[in-house]
Amino acid sequence: MAGIRFNFPAPEIDQSINELRNEVRAFLHEEIRGGGFVPVADCWCAGVDRNFSRKLGQKGWIGVTWPREYGGQELSALHRYVITEELLAVGAPVHAHWIADRQSGPLILASGTEDMKRNILPRIAAGECFVALGLSEPEAGSDLASVKTRARKVDGGWEITGTKLWSSGAQHCQYMTVLARTSDPVEGSRHEGLTQFLVPLDSRGVTISGIRDMSGVEHFNESHFESVFVADDSVLGQVGEGWKQITSELALERSGPERFLSTFIAVERVLEQASRDLTDREATVLGGIVARVRALRAMSLGVAALLEEGKSPDVEAALVKDLGTRFEQDVVERLREFGPILWKRGSGDLLDDVMADSLLRQPSFTLRGGTNEVLKGIVARGIGLR
Repeated sequence: MAGIRFNFPAPEIDQSINELRNEVRAFLHEEIRGGGFVPVADCWCAGVDRNFSRKLGQKGWIGVTWPREYGGQELSALHRYVITEELLAVGAPVHAHWIADRQSGPLILASGTEDMKRNILPRIAAGECFVALGLSEPEAGSDLASVKTRARKVDGGWEITGTKLWSSGAQHCQYMTVLARTSDPVEGSRHEGLTQFLVPLDSRGVTISGIRDMSGVEHFNESHFESVFVADDSVLGQVGEGWKQITSELALERSGPERFLSTFIAVERVLEQASRDLTDREATVLGGIVARVRALRAMSLGVAALLEEGKSPDVEAALVKDLGTRFEQDVVERLREFGPILWKRGSGDLLDDVMADSLLRQPSFTLRGGTNEVLKGIVARGIGLR
């Protein structure tokens, strides 16, 4: 074990980043005071408000790192970080644009055609175009090399047939990035022969069925493709580059503050309502929660700094998600010590509502974006233990 090192550099936070944080925070507080939105737990998965996404687009707070010619602001990954952090902290309804901003937009920017960049990215940045992920499948799950969705070459394009599962928010989206097999894998390398496509979800042969979770929300979907035709220019990058692309995407997906702030709004409410005369036990619980948030935030910021440097911190991102999502599950249990969770939501008490939603959504935290068992394998491989 000697010599094992993880790289979580402390980023330099300049004045422009602090100014942006203050601007975003003031905007969100005004929105809440004016009834612009009701805070929700797990807001990046459960909170859908297209109008709110458009407001953020008008502010220039979606796609902020992208070139101006494609609708962006040419800001740093750390500028984007503080925007997402502030949105998550108050439980803002950001799910509609979240995947497109975090993952699909950067994929199009890196691998899409010029037409995609000029016609789709500005609409994403404006909060008017949303994209879902078509990665996992009923029999593949976190093992994306086992996907069975096929893309068959035909005149002028491809025909895609298969089923994608857990395609969050697909019912609200115009497009989906679909990982499919375009050729059989080479023996001994299942990662060969995979390609990503940008598929319009209004295409003939696309069927999207909602999956209702325990909290009553249908943000997961099963998306079926039956001989769906897409043109040649729907290929993202080169045919066969799919695995290389998704490994880069997963660093974006797994390392952000959403992996440990999904339930932060509940923590904040408990802190606000807690008596000044906390018992020693209560003070210890809250102190432990705050300490873990600070540590996870430092790690997540370190990954953002590495991404800003153009690096691909796959192992560090996997570690952030593993630790972060286990914290999210644990924090719900710790907060139950401050009072019972009322299962009947809609009582008008925000803490009761967010705690009920947090408890019901708790099991999914360590599943989505790759199970924690898979993440541990990535970390073990990255440090030479397997």
